[in-house]
Amino acid sequence: MNSAPPAPPAPPRIGVVVFPGSNCDTDAGNAVEQTLGGEASYLWHADKDLENVDAVIVPGGFSYGDALRAGAIARFAPIMEPVARFTADGGLVLGICNGFQILCEAGLLPGALARNEGLRFVCRQVYLRVENTDTPFTSHYRPGQVLRIPTAHGEGRFTCDDAVYDRLIGENAVVFRYCDADGRSTPEANPNGSRDHIAGIVGGPQRNVLGMMPHPERAACAWLGSEDGVGLFESLGAALLDGKRAAFAAQRAAPAPV
Repeated sequence: MNSAPPAPPAPPRIGVVVFPGSNCDTDAGNAVEQTLGGEASYLWHADKDLENVDAVIVPGGFSYGDALRAGAIARFAPIMEPVARFTADGGLVLGICNGFQILCEAGLLPGALARNEGLRFVCRQVYLRVENTDTPFTSHYRPGQVLRIPTAHGEGRFTCDDAVYDRLIGENAVVFRYCDADGRSTPEANPNGSRDHIAGIVGGPQRNVLGMMPHPERAACAWLGSEDGVGLFESLGAALLDGKRAAFAAQRAAPAPV
C-alpha cells in the first residue's frame, strides 16, 4: 500500500536568540512574521537546542550588558554551541548589530567590531550600498542599490588585519558598505570609522553567515520610516524555500514504499 505523498513546504520557522540584554529580539521576530508569514521561535541563551528551526537570527542589544566588550561573554553562552554546529552544517545565520559582534567573537565571522571612531554612540539613519547580491541574504536586491537603514551602536567599527581584509576582498565577502544617498563611500557617510566603509560581511563554510551593524528589522515596514530591510528577509525566505522545494522534490521522486 502506497503511503501518502509528502506535504508541501511549510512557511519558515526562524529561531531568534535571546540573551540577557537583548532588545531587538522581538523586532527581529516581528520582521520574520510580517515579511515572510513565518514563525519566530525565541531561543533562550541557556538552551542547548535550536528546536529544528530553519534559520537563526542573533539580534541586537547589549548581551550581558556588554561587559568586558560587546559580545565577549555571549560567545560562551550554551546556545552558541548548537549555533556553531548549525553554521558548520550550512544553516543560515544572520547576526545584526550585537549579533554581528557575537558572531565575530565566536569565530563564526572574521574580524572584530571596535569602539566607534570618536568614542560616541551612533543612533541614526545611514545609507548602505549593496556590494554583493550572490548570497542567501541579498538576492532580492540589485548590485549597487542604496538602502536607508537605521543604526544604533557604540562598538560598530569593523576592523581586521591585512590578511583578513585581503581574504574578504578576494572572496567578495563584503556585502554592505556605508555610503551617502548617492551611493558614494565618503568619510562623512561612515558613521563609525569602519575599515573600507564595511557595514556587513558574509562568511561560513557555504557563505551562509551574514553579520551587519545596521538594523534591517527596523526598516521592514513603511510606518517605521523605511522598507529597505524587507529585501533581506525576503532573500532569506527565498533561500529557505528553495531548500525546502529541493527536499520536497527529492521526496516526491523517491520510490514509494510498498
